[in-house]
Parts: sequence; structure tokens; C-alpha cells
Amino acid sequence: MLVLVAPGQGAQTPGFLTPWLELPGAADRVAAWSDAIGLDLAHYGTKADADEIRDTAVAQPLLVAAGLLSASALGSRTAFGAVAGHSVGEITAAAYAGVLSDADALSFVRTRGLAMAEAAAVTETGMAAVLGGERDTVVAHLEKLGLTPANINGAGQIVAAGTMEQIAALEAEKPEGSMKVVALKVAGAFHTHHMAPAVDTLEKAAQALTPADPELTYVSNKDGRVVTTGADVVARLVGQVANPVRWDLCMETFAELGVTGLVELSPGGTLTGLAKRALKGVPTVALKTPDDLDKAAALLAEHAA
Repeated sequence: MLVLVAPGQGAQTPGFLTPWLELPGAADRVAAWSDAIGLDLAHYGTKADADEIRDTAVAQPLLVAAGLLSASALGSRTAFGAVAGHSVGEITAAAYAGVLSDADALSFVRTRGLAMAEAAAVTETGMAAVLGGERDTVVAHLEKLGLTPANINGAGQIVAAGTMEQIAALEAEKPEGSMKVVALKVAGAFHTHHMAPAVDTLEKAAQALTPADPELTYVSNKDGRVVTTGADVVARLVGQVANPVRWDLCMETFAELGVTGLVELSPGGTLTGLAKRALKGVPTVALKTPDDLDKAAALLAEHAA
């Protein structure tokens, strides 16, 4: 059983969209999406520097656009038994599962990015990954410092979020048993109470959507559960910006579903890295460039056979 996953914010790097725009029809699709949401995706994905694409309002639509391009290059959806996304990647997953159209996904993520950027501007906040250590020990330490365990990713990784002063305190005092603390290239404390104003904005934006029920098994990053209605998917997309991501529970669900292969959409690497540690022995393919499509095709062919 193959699982398709979509990465979240922080996975983007300067120029990562460049090779994907060389695929047939890709440049035209991106141009149309850019016109529709008022953001030059091609520019930001090919020429912008790291600071420019760190901007939440830019990074989020850019990631969803890249995910949709790489997903369409894979071909038929029927090869995959389940789909999930990490943070903003959940919007990509919703589009791939048929819950949202590509146009609605890009419009919604544009609103999401702008609303979260506005919420992040209220207080100087950030995020940092804690590598290693027991989950309960790490979570207790974060809570002692006033931080939120915003992403519990499994495989020995928990992402903390809070004010920059709280992040600095974490860097100075690592949790017992952890190896290191790594600051992330994001511009806010996502998936915490700091994002509450964005929830209100997204609730209003969601009223304009007409979601369909998922055509694939859709695993929610809220709690790792399988969601069967489009309305529930959208409600979770709205609420997740101010609530923790439980990717550890998603991977547990993949295992329960009998995962035998995992493909990560562009810009791949983060989620396949977690899967290699938490889902040992499961083959993975990260779509970093179109050159990786052959590896994905080979994995799909093995499962088809």
C-alpha cells in the first residue's frame, strides 16, 4: 500500500521550483495560478532568495503549487492507497484526494499564508526542532519554558514554538536526553495560540468552499485519524493552524494501514527522512527534482505488479 505525503513550511529552498517548470504545461499552470492569487509563483520559486521565500505569505502558496505540480507528474491517483500532508502540506493532500480543486486549494492557501503572516507580526515568535530525547520528557521541558510542542513528528523530533525569548531559553537549556536544538526557517510560532486570529479568517474563507468527500484514504495530521467527509477535512484545515501537528500519529496510522511504500511530493526530503526512522524497511522516494520521477515510477510499478 503506497502512501503519498506533502511537506510543510520550511521545506522550501531558493530555486527549487526551476526544474519543475520545465515539465510540459507546468509554466502555463503556474502562470494561471499566479494570476488567480496575485502572487508571482514562478519568480519566487526560481529567482527569490532564502529570506524572500521565508515569508509565510509567499512560502505557503509556493509549497502547495510545487506539490500539485509534482503530484500531477506522477500520473494516476489510483496507485496510492492513502494521502496525508504536514501542516500546509495538508492542503496539497486535500487537493490530491479530490476534496478541493487546485484553484480552491491555491486560493485557500493564499488566504492562510497572509492570515498567518499577519498573526505572526503581532509578536516576534519562531520555531525550533528538538532532536532526540524521550517524548514526554521533551514535552514537559517545553511546557516548563512556556513553549508549545507544535509538531510532534516522531522519530525523535519535536518542534517547539513560542516567543523568540522562549526559543533562546530552549537553546540555552536543552531537554534531558536531547542531542541538539535547531532553529527553523519559519517566520512565526505556527500551530500555537499565537495563530488564533488566522483561524477566524480561515473560517470565513472556508464558507466559500464546496468540498467533496476524499477519493483516497485521507489521514489527518490533527490526530492521525482517517477522515471520510470533505466538510471534516476543511474544518480540520481551518483549525490546524492554531493546533499541534501530530505527524507521529499519522505514521502510526500508515503502519496500521499496511504501508509498503511512501512518496513525498516536492520539495521532498523532510518526511521521507522521518519515515526512514519511524517506518523502518518501508521504501521511500522524495521528489526533489523531476529526475526523481523515475524512482517513483519504479516504486509504483513494483506495487502494480
